[in-house]
Amino acid sequence: MRIKCVIAAGGLGTRLQGFRDNDKTKVLLEVNSMPMINQQINQLKQWGVEEFVIVTSPNFDSLIREVTSQAFPDLTINYTIQDNPKGISHAFSKAEQYICTGDTVIFVLGDNFFEENLTKEVDFNKFSNEGGCIIFTKKVTNPNEFGVATVDNLGNVMNIEEKPAKPKSNLAVVGLYIFDSLAMSKIKKLSPSSRGEYEITDLINMYINEKKCTNVEFDGWWVDAGTPDRIIELENLLP
Repeated sequence: MRIKCVIAAGGLGTRLQGFRDNDKTKVLLEVNSMPMINQQINQLKQWGVEEFVIVTSPNFDSLIREVTSQAFPDLTINYTIQDNPKGISHAFSKAEQYICTGDTVIFVLGDNFFEENLTKEVDFNKFSNEGGCIIFTKKVTNPNEFGVATVDNLGNVMNIEEKPAKPKSNLAVVGLYIFDSLAMSKIKKLSPSSRGEYEITDLINMYINEKKCTNVEFDGWWVDAGTPDRIIELENLLP
């Protein structure tokens, strides 16, 4: 069983342009004196992850390679470019050449950080045998601002809605997921959404329809560091 972690690091983060003189991509923004991407790899490394695929953007691929490879010479890190920003599933698909049949894939958005190891409760041997998809959720007071999951008593995910006007639950879906290797072929069957993107929720819904999507709810903090306020919040929370 091999676990590989794909990091979606191609987004430019327009809301962070100019913050602390940032004129690059947000994953290179310094967070507590360390580039955001390195903070995230450091966190995932502490969870036991050793193999990474970083999805970059054309303009910053070489810079991201340099920053990460110098900081983590002991890790296996591969790189791939998302040439056009066509959604999160589209970014995920760019890792296909590094995903082998039977691999378990942790997929994380490059600006999401967590207090604890979300995967500690996951039985990876069982997941490797059964396949499917695992999402992670946290109870929030403003679910209409997130993807929201409806979950049954056994932890099976019944439904995910993106920023619903009338949320059916208060479980916000965070930017970390576990997929089997079949995700790569499933993405090829997706159609663009109304905003022209290949959505991660549409990929997850394919697993939900097969009754192969389960949920892990957690209590610790979670920061989606896409704005200056969130960066400052993250810096205060990181050890």
